[in-house]
Amino acid sequence: MALRELTDHDRPLLRQATLANMNWNASRFTFDDVDGMPDIAHYYTAFPAERDFGLVDDDAGTVRAVAWLVFLPEDEPGYGFVDADTPELSITTFEGFRGRGIGGALLAQLIALAQSRGLERLSLSVEDGNNARHLYERAGFRVVGRNGGSDTMLLKLG
Repeated sequence: MALRELTDHDRPLLRQATLANMNWNASRFTFDDVDGMPDIAHYYTAFPAERDFGLVDDDAGTVRAVAWLVFLPEDEPGYGFVDADTPELSITTFEGFRGRGIGGALLAQLIALAQSRGLERLSLSVEDGNNARHLYERAGFRVVGRNGGSDTMLLKLG
C-alpha cells in the first residue's frame, strides 16, 4: 500500500468516494444528487475541518481506496452519528480493486491512526445488504442503533 494522509486538496476524491458509497448496489445517484443533499455532501464539503483526517491508498497516481473520519455537530448529524466527539467513518475501495484486502488493510491503518490521536470511538452507517458490513464486523464494529434501512455501528478503541 502507498498511503498518505488526506488534505483539503482531496475533496474532489472524497466527493467521488461518497458517490461510490451511495451507489454501492446500483447507480442510484449522480454528483448533482449528492452535491444537492446537505446531509450527504457534509461528508466531503468541509473536509478537513478541525479534527477530521483520513488516508488514501495512492499507488503512483492510481487511487485504490480512501478512508476518512469526520466529526459532525449534533445539529447536523451524519447517518452513523453517535455524538459530536465520535467521528464518523467513510471508506471506499474503488471498482477494480475490491476483494483484494485493500479496504481491510486501509481500515486497520486508519484505526491505528485514530488510536494514536487518542480517539476513543468511531462510528459508521451501513445499509442493509451491503457486504462491507462483514469488513466492519471483522474490525470490531458493533450495531448500536438503527436509522431507516441502515444500522449505526460503533467501534470502541483502546
